[in-house]
Amino acid sequence: MNKKIVDFLNFLNDSPTAIQASNEIIIRLEESGFKELKEEEQWSLQDGDKYYVCRDTSVVAFTLGSNNLLDTGYKIGAAHIDSPSLKIKPESIKTENSITSISVEVYGSPIISSWIDRSLGIAGRVAVKEEDNLKILRVNLKQPVAVIPNAALHLNREINKGFEYNRQTHLKAILQSKESDKNPLMEALSAELGVAIDDIFGSELFLYDFEPAELCGLDQSLIMSARLDNLGMTHSILSAILEVENPESTCIAALFDNEEIGSETRQGADSSFLENILERIAITKGYSREEYLRILSKSFLISGDMAHSYHPSYPEKYDPSYAPAMNGGPVIKWNANYNYATNLESSQRFKRLCEMAEVPCQTYIIRSDLLCGSTVGHIISSRLGIPVVDVGNPLWAMHSVRETVGVQDHINMIKVLEVYYQ
Repeated sequence: MNKKIVDFLNFLNDSPTAIQASNEIIIRLEESGFKELKEEEQWSLQDGDKYYVCRDTSVVAFTLGSNNLLDTGYKIGAAHIDSPSLKIKPESIKTENSITSISVEVYGSPIISSWIDRSLGIAGRVAVKEEDNLKILRVNLKQPVAVIPNAALHLNREINKGFEYNRQTHLKAILQSKESDKNPLMEALSAELGVAIDDIFGSELFLYDFEPAELCGLDQSLIMSARLDNLGMTHSILSAILEVENPESTCIAALFDNEEIGSETRQGADSSFLENILERIAITKGYSREEYLRILSKSFLISGDMAHSYHPSYPEKYDPSYAPAMNGGPVIKWNANYNYATNLESSQRFKRLCEMAEVPCQTYIIRSDLLCGSTVGHIISSRLGIPVVDVGNPLWAMHSVRETVGVQDHINMIKVLEVYYQ
């Protein structure tokens, strides 16, 4: 199996939430020689060196090029690391008729029915008292510990007629079916972390699909997994920048949390995070504010977010002229209202990269009578004035708890991004 695909499957399995995905990104960066910079500290940067910066769960990594930034600008790849999910309300645990359950909030816009009747894990982070301080620890219970069961057909005859799940009452996750004097979730967290229950002061936990990522199809040409939107493009950009050595241009990978809920958070794409880093790189290298603005005008951004692949069971959902094929190559995404930031010039630049990488390229435009999604691309473009092309790999069942993408598409996207950075 292709080494990039093996690493992708491992990345998916080790990233049940954006909290763990952020850590997996950092692990790979540090193994490749990237050094951490702190926002609160003064920076000293050397050409050719590799760095990364974290703001909560978002990560920006960069390699300093040898050429003058006024000549090259920044080469940026951006994606988001979060996926639609169910977030646990930690104080809502209760036991009725010997059944212990906990309530959830809906994060983003998942296909809710896909979360029902599945083995679910719990992962996230907790605040733990350590002497006189609080420490934030990542946690993953690493076993199926919850289920959200349907009502039987005999009790809900409308289930196959467009039934709508009530987010408050129908999505309680069942944790166990026996009486307990203690909070069983806190007991499990305590055991996993090796800390006393009384030392756990708070938590931020999510349910996740416990089934691992796997190859599928008679020819093993498909990948089935949770969170392909958008860990697929996250892994593609990350894999490409890890291969960069002594570049002429300054190469940047911006991997944001919170896109699925609008990006308007401290670490989201609509925050100051990327903007501050770009300006600090310029300042540290001795450029003036005016020169920094000129550098932005020379820069380029590839915004990576998964695309809709043609689905043979729903041909009426596609414009037949713009229906990307699975394993047919990276997709350039267009929208007349600029939910995708692609324009004529940026699209031609990406097509040229595909030609150089010897990779096929496809185009997606949504049907004119359907509403289009959006990406981090138009947000960053409007904040910084950088030209953007929105691209992605073809995907089935976007926002389902389990999605499908093509093996060759993932390999090809990495090839294109490697050409872009080098």
